[in-house]
Amino acid sequence: MTIYTEILEKIKAYDTIIIHRHQRPDPDAIGSQCGLRELLRHNFPNKRIKATGFDEPTLTWLADMDDVADADYQGALVIVTDTANRPRVDDDRYNDGDFLIKIDHHPNDDVYGDLYHVDTNASSASEIITDFALETGLALNDQAARLLYAGIVGDTGRFLYPATTSKTLELAAKLRQYDFDFSAMARQMDSFSFKIAKLQGYVFDNLEVDENGAARVVLTRELLDKFQVTDAESSAIVGTPGKIDVVESWAIFVEQPDGNYRVRLRSKSTVINGIAKNHDGGGHPLASGANSYSLEENEQIYQEIKNLLAQKK
Repeated sequence: MTIYTEILEKIKAYDTIIIHRHQRPDPDAIGSQCGLRELLRHNFPNKRIKATGFDEPTLTWLADMDDVADADYQGALVIVTDTANRPRVDDDRYNDGDFLIKIDHHPNDDVYGDLYHVDTNASSASEIITDFALETGLALNDQAARLLYAGIVGDTGRFLYPATTSKTLELAAKLRQYDFDFSAMARQMDSFSFKIAKLQGYVFDNLEVDENGAARVVLTRELLDKFQVTDAESSAIVGTPGKIDVVESWAIFVEQPDGNYRVRLRSKSTVINGIAKNHDGGGHPLASGANSYSLEENEQIYQEIKNLLAQKK
């Protein structure tokens, strides 16, 4: 019995299924979570299928969350998509169901769930859900295809990142056969507000870059307030330093309301998730997140990036 068959058998065994994903969602988090919701609703119309979590305002154009009561977890199957670590699961009731399944594509450093499927070769959790549907014979519909396609596009950087494989493109092509406005989706994902454009200008003007291509920029609360940008909205500029040819790896330090820093780490080819793990974080080899609890730790993280690139050179 394959892992996909095991997952499908569990889905068939439960009347209520509640799907979670990670906090501060991106298109793949929403795409995999709600794409799975639409897939299961389409194939099992008599089951109750719900998605829970914070309705991120910048992503409500993709999908909305459901109202999920505590009582809904009684005897329910819970599935968590696109979430490597338990502390990052949005809505801590994920443990309140009868059975827990983890479906993810990040390194499996935090093994959880009664059943789990982690494929680090997949570009995205949405790719895994698409593969699951096709391999098990579940019927896709337009809405599920739209969400899963958005998730794949989001996590591959519009098919630019190294995680994009021939299988990724094959599955995306199959999703593209369904009826949804992919051009409108592409425009939506590629557009940003005027305030984000101004923030990008600030990043270009204030980015610090060393001789080996290590770069950083700090976004303070004062600065975010000045540009009227939320923490979630600031994620729109995470790829901005990488557009500069001399930049190889970079860190964006985003000050939080409590004075700590959320650290977004990115790299073109040098593996940087080890640095993230050293600082209360983790993620993909070239795209990770960490946490910093002082200005001194900010300096330490940037120095580690600089040292890594100096050693490589």
